[in-house]
Amino acid sequence: MVEWIHSDTLVDYDQALSFMENRAEAIARGDADECIWFLEHPPLYTAGTSAKREDLTDPNRFPVFEAKRGGQYTYHGPGQRVVYVMLDLNKRGKDIRAFVKNLEAWVIATLADFNLSGEIRDGRVGVWIARDDKPLQANGHKAEDKIAAIGIRLKRWVSFHGISVNVEPDLSHFDGIVPCGITEHGVTSLVDLGLPVTMDDVDVALKRQFGEIFGS
Repeated sequence: MVEWIHSDTLVDYDQALSFMENRAEAIARGDADECIWFLEHPPLYTAGTSAKREDLTDPNRFPVFEAKRGGQYTYHGPGQRVVYVMLDLNKRGKDIRAFVKNLEAWVIATLADFNLSGEIRDGRVGVWIARDDKPLQANGHKAEDKIAAIGIRLKRWVSFHGISVNVEPDLSHFDGIVPCGITEHGVTSLVDLGLPVTMDDVDVALKRQFGEIFGS
């Protein structure tokens, strides 16, 4: 069984981190069900285990937290659907790469519900949107913007952290970091792409597609 939690108010990052760590430990012991948590954070930056200090370009703009997840710097804030994924890979197969691919597929399937083609790129974590409405890059390739971030950590083969999907955040808030260490591409959101999508719409799609990708 997977427990679904939905927070309607902004959740402090330290509170979320403490909950995830405790829940992952309880799942590993067999004392708690797996858990998916939908929430939003107040504006903040998180540093993954590969974060480079020079990629934090405005350290005084928002609080910065050491996340201890994979990846580099990420922004979280209102208008972004954060989904913390506490699943037991002891029961779902101890294959980290396959698990990350499933998270990517989950985001891509969710975006497809809104007629968006999310894509993944070798060497670039997250989900990307090719921008036909923007000029070509200097190399002749299409411009691409990031719409979703992925970063996980495992404790005794139980995952925590997870994914974030940009629904309608203030995109200028990303300016204080180099998101995921990538300078040549930007960030976008569902609303930025012209889709009148609400957070509730995205939640419904995420929950439906979770069953298609992960089973239950």
